[in-house]
Amino acid sequence: MEPQWKEYNDNTTCLLEENTESSELYTGDGTVDITGNPILRQGTGNWKACPFILGNECCERLAYYGIATNLVSYLTKNLHQGNAASARNVTTWSGTCYVTPLIGAFLADTYWGRYWTIAVFSIIYFFGMCILTLSASVPFLKPQPCLGSNCKEASFIQISVFFTGLYLIALGTGGIKPCVSSFGADQFDDTDPVERVKKTSFFNWFYFAINIGALISSSLLVYVQDNYGWGIGFGIPTLFMALAVGSFFSGMSLYRFQKPDGGPLTRICQVMVASIRKWSDDVPQDISVLYEVIDTDSTIKSSRKLEHTNEMKFLDKAATMTYLQGREGTFPNPWRLCTVTQVEELKIMVRMFPIWATGIVFSAVYAQMSTMFVEQGMLLDTKIGSLTIPPASLSSFDVGSVVLWVPLYDRILVPLARKITGKQRGITQLQRMGIGLFISILSMSAAAILEIKRLEIAAIGGPPLSIFWQVPQYVLIGASEIFTFIGQLEFFYDQSPDSMRSLCAAFSLMTNGLGNYLSSFILTVVTCLTTRGGQIGWIPDDLNEGHLDYFFWLLAGLSLLNLVMYIYFAIKFQYKKAIIV
Repeated sequence: MEPQWKEYNDNTTCLLEENTESSELYTGDGTVDITGNPILRQGTGNWKACPFILGNECCERLAYYGIATNLVSYLTKNLHQGNAASARNVTTWSGTCYVTPLIGAFLADTYWGRYWTIAVFSIIYFFGMCILTLSASVPFLKPQPCLGSNCKEASFIQISVFFTGLYLIALGTGGIKPCVSSFGADQFDDTDPVERVKKTSFFNWFYFAINIGALISSSLLVYVQDNYGWGIGFGIPTLFMALAVGSFFSGMSLYRFQKPDGGPLTRICQVMVASIRKWSDDVPQDISVLYEVIDTDSTIKSSRKLEHTNEMKFLDKAATMTYLQGREGTFPNPWRLCTVTQVEELKIMVRMFPIWATGIVFSAVYAQMSTMFVEQGMLLDTKIGSLTIPPASLSSFDVGSVVLWVPLYDRILVPLARKITGKQRGITQLQRMGIGLFISILSMSAAAILEIKRLEIAAIGGPPLSIFWQVPQYVLIGASEIFTFIGQLEFFYDQSPDSMRSLCAAFSLMTNGLGNYLSSFILTVVTCLTTRGGQIGWIPDDLNEGHLDYFFWLLAGLSLLNLVMYIYFAIKFQYKKAIIV
């Protein structure tokens, strides 16, 4: 019988096997209850479970952005670091927050599962928040304030306690971020067409929850930190982190769980080793003789079988059976013979790599919102009557842009695009990300144009521009997030192998980390090159003497080059084909 294909009309295709009859009482995507038994559809998962997950994410992000949004101000004003040094420390810490998810993803996919990984690392996160609060509250742990221009350096123990708390938060983030979006998406059965459509909306509202937390942080918490002290300013996020932990545990009875599969990285290595061992062997013309288990289930826990693709045929050598292997029986040595599904897992990872890499430059642009945008804002007029606007609080316009765009995109743009394109998602995930990359170029251009005008006024001694002239660059960054970051979340969840979703989510988040590191690297190179021969440089401590606009134009140019590369790889990308059993 010819294989039957299920078209989802969104560039995703699934192969239906001959025997697709299964009880509609239970989920069909391999999810189980907390004891490991098959789980009923009715009364579990879906939107019933999501409020607890979204509540957790909202509170956790409020805690995170309560630290990150104004961190550059704390480092410059309280730890007495220079502009370049404080910007590097912020981006390095932010980068670490998005690299540690590799640890959490490995534990989730290999040993603990997503639920317990989130639970354990949330507690670590909470302890980090407590230490950070103590570092800004206990007198001998707080750095001495400046007396005029005389600023006493923070002591070794003060710096140590502060950064211990800060990097415990980074570690805690590493267990939460790669798992929570995937855990939320796990609540929607991929084999059910109704739940599958709901999952697309989940990613939009997941990002909405993130930005509700960020909105509170960038407005109220920044104001508290600047006007009532950092002890209270760090203590409030600590309280919300405690609420995040409580919210997550509250939904335990409603959750659907995916079993950990025992090691995705090991399987990748097995394919590579098996392919190299058969370097001189030929791949058969008839792909039906490539090795795959006969059972309807994959050999990989909680994973559907994948259909063979014709790309990267060298890797097919891993699934090519020799005469002796054909006589070995049902369970061959996986370091010598791998299934087609296992080979296709590696192919998917390789295909996604160029798309993943283009997210790094975008993240470097996004990092400017918490560094150079804030430092630019410090030299603008922050007064509205008797009220002083903290420069970091302008990021609330980024968050407001996101909060506005999510329902607009989900309720208006997607239905409209559906009518035009006939696709479930309206536009493809790749098209969505490309739009975001383009908008990010506009954001950097707006920042550069503002800086040119600001320098012109500063040069003639005129009154500074209002800080609200920064609003366009923040709003554009917010719009680019809606398209690129949410597109990435959905793309890496949807296109990753079933058993590698936490790992792929971690790689997606890693673009943020590498983007922050790239921003630090660019700052270091720019500072080094532009200060040669005694020059003041583009980014001196007094920005009125520098050229921050050149830095923004540099990022805009890199973003344009990045967009061109993205379009090339997006056009060539081949979507995965999963077999529904």
